Amino acid sequence: MAKRRSTRRLETIGLLSDLNAPLIVPAPKPRDKRQPRLQFDPMPERIEPCLALLKSKPPSGPDWMFEVKWDGYRLAVHVERNRMRIITRGGHDWTSYFPSIAAAAKELGPATMILDGEAVVLDEKGVPNFGLLQRALGGRKATRAAHEAVLYAFDLLYFDGHDLTGLELSSRRHLLGNLLDGETGAIRLSEEIHDDGEALLRHACAHGLEGIIAKNKYAPYRSGRTGDWLKIKCVNSESFAVIGYEPSQKVRGSIASLFLAARNGDKLVYAGNVGTGFSAKLARDLRIQLDAMRIDKPVVPIKGKNLVFVEPTLVAEVNFSAWTHDGHLRHPSFKGVRQVEDHAEVMDLGNC
Repeated sequence: MAKRRSTRRLETIGLLSDLNAPLIVPAPKPRDKRQPRLQFDPMPERIEPCLALLKSKPPSGPDWMFEVKWDGYRLAVHVERNRMRIITRGGHDWTSYFPSIAAAAKELGPATMILDGEAVVLDEKGVPNFGLLQRALGGRKATRAAHEAVLYAFDLLYFDGHDLTGLELSSRRHLLGNLLDGETGAIRLSEEIHDDGEALLRHACAHGLEGIIAKNKYAPYRSGRTGDWLKIKCVNSESFAVIGYEPSQKVRGSIASLFLAARNGDKLVYAGNVGTGFSAKLARDLRIQLDAMRIDKPVVPIKGKNLVFVEPTLVAEVNFSAWTHDGHLRHPSFKGVRQVEDHAEVMDLGNC
């Protein structure tokens, strides 16, 4: 015996019909023009990064928060619906060099976003090591992908169709914390620390870190060195232009030391030389690179015999303990060569 068709009726919000009847959706009403529209901001192709101003000691007061200073390459990760871009500080697309970071960023979607952070490679103690990052990228010139690189994200500049750069840092950090909560893969949250800056600096130095960053919690994101962000270092480390070298008398085809220059306004001034910190292979590789940049006269006066002078286009990162009374580096140690794409700025003595 066939079941009797139900004649019960279903009442819902705006719908009254037989259960077995086809649903009829009423035509949408015209939009009320007085109703406000939610504005969406187009994703910018690039945002010039906010840079930290060097200070000798941390600031104090309730306006400041602190983070670890990561020793790596500054990157902006652009996540869009149909493409992924990882942009260096100099505006170059390095997506292919950081595939693990790109893959991790895609997993954060489907929202569109721009993450600001630092790519690092950690050593066996979990401490960022700039030399390991350069090695992962293939040496003095990036030639391969750094699969082991990790991005520590410390800012969120754009999210889900909205430009966040006008918001104060504390609001941007709140959104970033929600986005990266619990992430432990190739993209991680750079933790903010609300503590005494002096104590935090001592703790960072004791653990072999490069230093700390202080940030104004109430400042918007402003490009350039505005003073909203400050960097306080455990060891002095700066970028210098290589202006020449002394050939090695012990190893043929190698160098004994590099001669360095800093900026003072719009001119270069001699800053001393560095003869430690590079391996035998790197010393040979540097000589090959520098020999292709030879010039007849030095760009700044240098005293010495059998020196080779070069165009000041190669930028070296150098650790040092202090400055001598005559303006030269004390106890310098070569740390690495900055990539052109990283847009490293030669140290300006006028900002010290």
